[in-house]
Amino acid sequence: MEGPIDLRSDTVTKPSPAMRQAMANAEVGDDVAREDPTVNRLEALCAELYGMEASLIVPSGSMANQVAIKTWTHPGDELIVDMNAHCYNLESAAIAAISGVQVAPVEGKRGIMTPEQVEARIRPRNIHHGPSTLIAIENTHNRGGGSVYPVENVAGISEVARRHGIRLHLDGARLLNACVEKRLRPTEYTRYCDSATLCFSKGLGCPVGSILAGPKDFIEQARRWRKVFGGGMRQAGILAAAAIYALEHNVERLAEDHANARLLARGLAAIDTLDLSPDEVETNMVFFECRRTGMAAAELKQRMAKAGVLMYDTAPHRIRLVTHLDVSREQILEAVARFKQVLMSV
Repeated sequence: MEGPIDLRSDTVTKPSPAMRQAMANAEVGDDVAREDPTVNRLEALCAELYGMEASLIVPSGSMANQVAIKTWTHPGDELIVDMNAHCYNLESAAIAAISGVQVAPVEGKRGIMTPEQVEARIRPRNIHHGPSTLIAIENTHNRGGGSVYPVENVAGISEVARRHGIRLHLDGARLLNACVEKRLRPTEYTRYCDSATLCFSKGLGCPVGSILAGPKDFIEQARRWRKVFGGGMRQAGILAAAAIYALEHNVERLAEDHANARLLARGLAAIDTLDLSPDEVETNMVFFECRRTGMAAAELKQRMAKAGVLMYDTAPHRIRLVTHLDVSREQILEAVARFKQVLMSV
């Protein structure tokens, strides 16, 4: 096999020749002036996919989340999220820097919050507290191990939000992974949410791009904040064409990534010094603890890189592996073999 087996993230995927051809053939215009026909088509497709009134293309999933937070909140408000949420941990403190919003973290189980936990975190309405005005959930949950939110949790959290007059945002960067795994339509999740995102540059294999969807008036305000953030693009139809291609060709194949992740998890679980539970692998992520190898995660990462397997350490003794369309079943089996070789030599 040529080159390393890259399991760092599904963001490392590269556009296929067919996707590149779709990009090359895209009809384009100035999207800031709303004159790009391919962007307009993508936004209409995504609004329909999510059962929402409108959607807006943005460069990244982080921008989609942060535009949503900025649009729904005011400085001094409070946002309720799982303590390991991407928008809280992995977006450069943008909630504080851009929106001036305080975070009320909840300790969910593998990233999944219950309605009861969320309701307990809502602030009483008095002058001593910043008002709780937004709840954000993440499906699938990255740091939760690619975990899938049960629909009943989303419905329950939505009911709590409505009762308290709070908006509910869905970080749906990998929502289609959840939908493919559970054989659900996206609307079976998004119907309970006020806004939602979808990222094209992860498992769907696009080079760039995400979508933010919601009510028309919300998207109109979000369009202004996208411009403020520097996310207004011109001939973005080239990127929109890749996303359309992905929606037409790369959704159902996400099941292959999930099968490869389970195969990888079973192989690693058979190695005595690695600790993981294959039963917790729901989509395309595998997390394991390496404390019993006698190595820190950073050292094991370096040794595996020399052996031709790339991965990320997420804690002193925790590793994350992500399967995607550029990694085959054969490469997964080879990666397991290389783990065994490296750990036998310790």
